[in-house]
Amino acid sequence: MSDRAALKDRTAIVGIGQTEFGKNLEHTELQLACMAIRNALDDAGIDASDVDALGCFTQETTPEFEIARNLGFGELHFFSQVAHGGGAVCGAIGQVAMAIALGIAKVGVVWRSRKRGDPSKRQWAGVQPRIGDHWKWSRPHGLSRPVDEVAMLMRRYMHDHGATREQLAAVALTQRAYARRNPDALMRDKAMDLDDYLGARMISDPLCLFDNCLESDGAIAIVLTGEDRAADCRHRPVLIHAFSQGMSREHQLMTNYHGADPFVSSSSATARNLWRQSDLAPPDIDVAQIYDAFSPLVLFSLENYGFCGRGEAAQMAASGALGAGGQLPVNTSGGSLSEVYLHGANLVTEAVRQIRGTSPNQVSDARNCFISTCDSTPNGALILRRQ
Repeated sequence: MSDRAALKDRTAIVGIGQTEFGKNLEHTELQLACMAIRNALDDAGIDASDVDALGCFTQETTPEFEIARNLGFGELHFFSQVAHGGGAVCGAIGQVAMAIALGIAKVGVVWRSRKRGDPSKRQWAGVQPRIGDHWKWSRPHGLSRPVDEVAMLMRRYMHDHGATREQLAAVALTQRAYARRNPDALMRDKAMDLDDYLGARMISDPLCLFDNCLESDGAIAIVLTGEDRAADCRHRPVLIHAFSQGMSREHQLMTNYHGADPFVSSSSATARNLWRQSDLAPPDIDVAQIYDAFSPLVLFSLENYGFCGRGEAAQMAASGALGAGGQLPVNTSGGSLSEVYLHGANLVTEAVRQIRGTSPNQVSDARNCFISTCDSTPNGALILRRQ
């Protein structure tokens, strides 16, 4: 099989849009989605009638036809949904990009709309009287939430490599520092230091409150076109340089307990295929946006994608490498821990801002950006670069 990467640099992100972020916003998820998509189309300078491809999450509650009808889209030629929540946004973008690169469609929109501030929208809040699906291998042992499963992995990581809570705290503290300079971040007005972190209530040992993503409402949208049309849009195009999804052998949703090594996650499968397609390698990446529903996922992703060696990510974070001016600035908007939690869609908009040169935490001369989705689920990743 040829290693030729047919998708490379043939499509671009040309528009980004978002709503306000908050908790218990008054608008419905449909209204929020339409607002974000309208803002993204305006940002691109593209009329809604030109959109002929859509990508979203299987967990999206608003069907495609509602979006198309409310916004006045024309005939659709491609629409897809990607599963696994926090593992989905790069897959949704990559699949629409493939449709455009193949000539199936010309203009695509990917969106995520959520009202997570509404307790009825929290899928992990309910308790089933009987479990018959794959959860039967973990739920009866007390791992009732995703945070419990990630906490188990972090405790094992600490045992294997001597990592400490103080080192883990560097992830949350670094992202809070970024959020403090981001006017759209929910935590922009809330300072945090190490004492605050260590004094926070425990959610699932060793993960405290600040190791967990926010409960927030809002919507984000991304507009894609072919590279040729992108030059006519309002902003510098951001090329999709490489894309992959991945699922490792014997993987189970939110856990990898059945494999020989629990830290060789689906990210390792995604990484090998992503870097195979790319002209860039991990040392070439200027800035990264790494999925962070829970802070340990940043550490695990850094290692699986080759930004550091096995067992080195905690020390890398504690060294300041992920912060402003560091070796690899990570989650420069504040991420899911301190900006907003929209299943990682905000990581994509921040990547675009970095390459456009418009981020509140701008990395000097950022030519490219790496984006990954949830390390502990089947997932995806993108490399974006400047045209």
